[in-house]
Amino acid sequence: MQYKSAKANPSDQKDQRKGLRHGMTHAEVVLWQALKNRGVGGYKFRRQQGIGPYILDFYCPKLRLCVELDGSSHDCKYDYDVQRTMYLNNQGIRVMRFDNEQVISCLEGVIADILRFGEEIKIQTSTP
Repeated sequence: MQYKSAKANPSDQKDQRKGLRHGMTHAEVVLWQALKNRGVGGYKFRRQQGIGPYILDFYCPKLRLCVELDGSSHDCKYDYDVQRTMYLNNQGIRVMRFDNEQVISCLEGVIADILRFGEEIKIQTSTP
């Protein structure tokens, strides 16, 4: 299915998004505990957000930022991930990627990277 512009949470993905929320990896659960309830920089994040034909692990609408966690399932999906990132970039959405192991072993560093990225976006969008 092709979309001319990003449609948020297409209805045909509803069951898949729900399944992904209920089947989150350990790293996704750990990161979600930090992100939810505006826990990182006061930014509102959504989990398993549909954008066009893709489902994003975490999405901050204010920053137009997608945070993706890559585990072993992404080892053979490099081309798919590149295509997906290009699609999201064309929609004005920036993508940050972290390995599951990074989240588990250094959550503070991941959060610091997200905050730094958020500040860079704020600076870029406020500069005339």
